Amino acid sequence: MLRIVKPKNARSKRALQAREAKEVEDPRVAIFVRGTHAGEKVTAVMKELMALKRPNAVSFSKKNLVRPFEDASSLEFWAKKNDAGMFVVGQTTKKRPDGLTFVRMFDYRVLDMCEVGVEGWKSMADFKTPKATPGHKPLLHFASELFDTHPRFIQLKSILMDFFNGEVIDAIHLAGLEHVISVSLGPTPASLNATTSTLQASSSTAAPAEDLASLPAVHIRSYTIRLLASGARVPRVELTPMGPSLDLRLRRHTTADPEMMKQALRRPKLRKQEVEKGLGKKRKNMEVDEMGDLRGRIHVGKQDLGKLQTRKMKGLKPGRDEEMADEDEEDGDAFGAEGDEEEDGGRRKKRRTA
Repeated sequence: MLRIVKPKNARSKRALQAREAKEVEDPRVAIFVRGTHAGEKVTAVMKELMALKRPNAVSFSKKNLVRPFEDASSLEFWAKKNDAGMFVVGQTTKKRPDGLTFVRMFDYRVLDMCEVGVEGWKSMADFKTPKATPGHKPLLHFASELFDTHPRFIQLKSILMDFFNGEVIDAIHLAGLEHVISVSLGPTPASLNATTSTLQASSSTAAPAEDLASLPAVHIRSYTIRLLASGARVPRVELTPMGPSLDLRLRRHTTADPEMMKQALRRPKLRKQEVEKGLGKKRKNMEVDEMGDLRGRIHVGKQDLGKLQTRKMKGLKPGRDEEMADEDEEDGDAFGAEGDEEEDGGRRKKRRTA
């Protein structure tokens, strides 16, 4: 039976409400934990990553005996105590030197993990360029087709997006974009190309075992953005290296449990107003354009424009002289000149009597 915590005062009640599930979640807090043997390189890389993650970063100064792939109970305890959604664990061993483990949490439980090895790095201090303001939301750029096709890189992309993603915003202002984080891969081997993998899958039924050495390295680069005048409405963009520069290699990983992932991806039901705006289930002949406006298609029958009732205006009525001239032309065509004289005489009598 679950233990229900009842708040004793208003402050504890607000704290419990802040930890409840929300429709728009708060930025994920990442905790940086050093293992028993972290090493200088791993410690320096964790400081650089923490500088990019601030202010949503918590650092544990002491060394901790933690092994995420063997026992994650300590991570779950720290996540619940600090209301954290991610962990970065640094550990160096003889078998796996300079290792970083990204751990993603859901409901204070481990969702999935991905371990990478640091092969090369360059600090921010080595780049004598301006730095971005802490707390600004970065632009993320993933430059490889493997981030959409290979399961290992799909998981890494998802974890990095959750790690660097900040507060959820509705609109973007160009002045608020200060830096870009670019994630690219090394040369893609022929075995991982889309065409080659398709041919191998069609020719052989048994899938080959995963070889981590064949996977390309992951390169993470950070740049500051400069918006310069271009003579047009759209400014000219220049990128300046800011640091840090990381070269990572994929190692161990743990995939998410399907049931837990299903709960993590569950969304609340949309309100009636949102459904009417076209944000919910797609309805027939209704769509939302790029500007967010709802557009619908209406089917009507064939219209007879001859029976269309137009607005009657007094100034548009034909004059009396024009009507008389039209009648003269019609009578002249039918009866000849004599008819015209008789009609003229009759018309003069009408005018006199009137």
